[in-house]
Amino acid sequence: MTILVTGATGRVGSQVIEQLLKRGADVRVLVRDPATADFPAHVDVVQGEMLNIDSLRRAFTGVSTFFLLNAVAPDEFTQALLALNIAREAGVERVVYLSVLHADRFVNVPHFAVKSGAERMIEQMGFNATILRPAYFIDNEVMVKDVILNHGVYPMPIGGKGIAMVDARDIAEVAAIELVRLDQASGKLPIVTLNLVGPDTLTGAGVAAIWTDVLDRPVVYGGDDPSGFEQNVANFMPKWMAYEMRLMAERYVSDGMIPETGDVERLTKILGRELHTYRDFATQLALSA
Repeated sequence: MTILVTGATGRVGSQVIEQLLKRGADVRVLVRDPATADFPAHVDVVQGEMLNIDSLRRAFTGVSTFFLLNAVAPDEFTQALLALNIAREAGVERVVYLSVLHADRFVNVPHFAVKSGAERMIEQMGFNATILRPAYFIDNEVMVKDVILNHGVYPMPIGGKGIAMVDARDIAEVAAIELVRLDQASGKLPIVTLNLVGPDTLTGAGVAAIWTDVLDRPVVYGGDDPSGFEQNVANFMPKWMAYEMRLMAERYVSDGMIPETGDVERLTKILGRELHTYRDFATQLALSA
């Protein structure tokens, strides 16, 4: 049967497709502009978007299982609910949903609250589902690499409680494994929630120390105040989104993103390998600079 992937051109979605193809799955994608999407020839491409009901119906026709990834946007909740309703209308009962760690706790952060609501809808609508709750993406650090490399400052206000940053490759592979598992299963399945975390719980000072070691020169932590962070990211993203990132950073500082007991071991068992580390990411980024 066919597995539909939304958010297919992003960091996670594109790697989910790659992992699904490695596992012999039939894959369909929903994309705004097929001309800009570079997929293998045997991937079924449907042109459309998440707010277009006609394109959603085309995308879900003949699908058995789907990967729901909604980008942070003002209408993210509407996108998620439309997709879930059209999926149910089409008789699709299996979904892997990309949520976020602490979606049920950080509800003052809009995209966390959205994902918490979508999780509830998945449960209430009776889907066979895996909810993936990733922590902060290691890969997000690409956007601050110039500050680290050129100014010797780690600027992300992640605080001192600790964040178990996770690599997008690990997220994508777990997603593909779960999509195939759901797709091949028969009968009603319980909802599974997986916290997607990295092997190390890192503080702002701890990340700066890793960069100091990798670069062999001092890198300092920029501090816990997210106001400067908001101002900086507002230079390349909408101000509403920059403010939302500030709210998220405030929760990092006050609460952290700390794994539950057994999270790392569970993921290692699912993947059959060790999780990617922040140090390896930093080393690779430094070498490629």
